[in-house]
Amino acid sequence: MEKSKFLNSAEQMKADLGPALCLAKWKQVSLHLQTGMNNSCYHPPLHAIDPEAIALDPGALHNTEHKKQQRVIMLQNQRPVECSYCWNMEDLGQMSDRHYRSGEPWAAIDYEQIKSSTGTESNVIPSYVEVNFNNACNLRCSYCSPQFSSSWMDEAQRHGAFPTSTPHNDPEHFTGSRRPIPARESNPFVDAFWAWWPTLYPRLRHFRMTGGEPLMDRNTYRVFDYVLALPKPDLHLNVTSNFSVEDALFEKYLDYVKRLCNTQIEHFMQYVSLDSGNGFQAEYIRHGMDSQRVVTNVNRYLHEAPSRNSLTFIITMNNLSVSGFREYMEWILHLRQSYSQTYQRVWFDTPVLRQPAWQSLQLLPESYALKLEQCADWMSTQVTDGLHGFRDYEVQRLRRDIAWMREAQHADFAQEKADFYRFFAEHDRRRGTDFLKTFPEMRSWWAECESYARNT
Repeated sequence: MEKSKFLNSAEQMKADLGPALCLAKWKQVSLHLQTGMNNSCYHPPLHAIDPEAIALDPGALHNTEHKKQQRVIMLQNQRPVECSYCWNMEDLGQMSDRHYRSGEPWAAIDYEQIKSSTGTESNVIPSYVEVNFNNACNLRCSYCSPQFSSSWMDEAQRHGAFPTSTPHNDPEHFTGSRRPIPARESNPFVDAFWAWWPTLYPRLRHFRMTGGEPLMDRNTYRVFDYVLALPKPDLHLNVTSNFSVEDALFEKYLDYVKRLCNTQIEHFMQYVSLDSGNGFQAEYIRHGMDSQRVVTNVNRYLHEAPSRNSLTFIITMNNLSVSGFREYMEWILHLRQSYSQTYQRVWFDTPVLRQPAWQSLQLLPESYALKLEQCADWMSTQVTDGLHGFRDYEVQRLRRDIAWMREAQHADFAQEKADFYRFFAEHDRRRGTDFLKTFPEMRSWWAECESYARNT
């Protein structure tokens, strides 16, 4: 079958970029305004935004001195250490996210200009911006932290750290500069964002709001009101949600989405964070989620929102996602058949989880990699360039995850397995959950991790 345009663009960038260049370092930024942190995509560690710099120039939210240093390194055809995830993928013979991201139109359009730049320019305006305004959230996902969830912060303050080898989510860690600024307090980083917004907005191609939970954030609706007042025909407006908020709040949000889709924007993309196709397991991973409410809201969104919109599931691939993965893919096929009539409205992505280490795919035995591989083989039989099957790059991305999963298959991960047991045993004690009842197929894995915990 002929390759998709998306995959062709990524392969072209693989040939053009050379050994180190990634256009996301210039054209994309993720802003975590509740802590004053920044990165260009989710792979490199977050780094601090200088409060004094943004007081002089709010564009320094993106153009930090650290990021300029990384750009210079890339332009010298050297690999920045912080981008190790992509280098590891490429060393395994896989396409990396720098190829995919750089191949997208919002980045590729400036390839020639970036290639000939110095890397030190301070006036780079990104075309893809992700913003987390604050940490207000109603869930306590197992791999999250108080920096991104106020519910996690409340639990940490009540019960303290989890008893892992390095105490996990210790409330003493989230003090000083690491303390998330609550929504009720003045935040200089949010103030800088709104000062930058009139300059940023005309150049935007993709604007995405994350969290926390954006449906609970007043800044989300402030952005919506701005776009409704000043429509932008080339704008892709995106929101990431757990889709498990109270009904009245979802009604308010859906009403805004309907109006936005009826105005002059290019597209509205709804991202939904969900990590398993098994409802009970999904609720365990993302504690506080109502999986039936999520299913209902997904169908309502796809049924009620008018044209120029779609929905993407974000499946954070961790060692609790494997069991329900095939069931998840079957549901996505069903949604594509039900709602994709003239264009594709249902998408998904499978980014791998690397922290906390005890939830990594790499800890699992080979039998779990085989389970995912069998699913990838089945998906490859459903590949089509139409609307109701899978796409070639979706299968390729899953195979990339499997290759990464197997990269460390000879390591014993004794400490990480011990921490897996310690964390989830405490999870069950605090939250009234039951790991073995929820994941009975993982009984032998649980026993192995318990043994490590008792002997390390």
